[in-house]
Amino acid sequence: MRINITSVFVDDQSKLLEPSGHPATAPFKDALFADGIPFTQFAVDSVAAEYDRLIGLGVRFTQQPTEMGPVITAVFDDTGGNLIQIIAPAS
Repeated sequence: MRINITSVFVDDQSKLLEPSGHPATAPFKDALFADGIPFTQFAVDSVAAEYDRLIGLGVRFTQQPTEMGPVITAVFDDTGGNLIQIIAPAS
């Protein structure tokens, strides 16, 4: 498993989105939240194999392996409220 995309998570997103009066915060907020809630994604060689391995370790998935065009993805809950996606090219 290798990190493909990573994100910055915050305890109180509403505080981050409040206007602070500091001009440097606007570009940060625009970049961080332009596409919705940030997430973390791991690239794997086989989503099915990694899914089976993680299920065996007790990981709870919110999305089973699903083909989405050129990739296969699955999503699990890290038990801290964050959703983690695993992704691999579709065969």
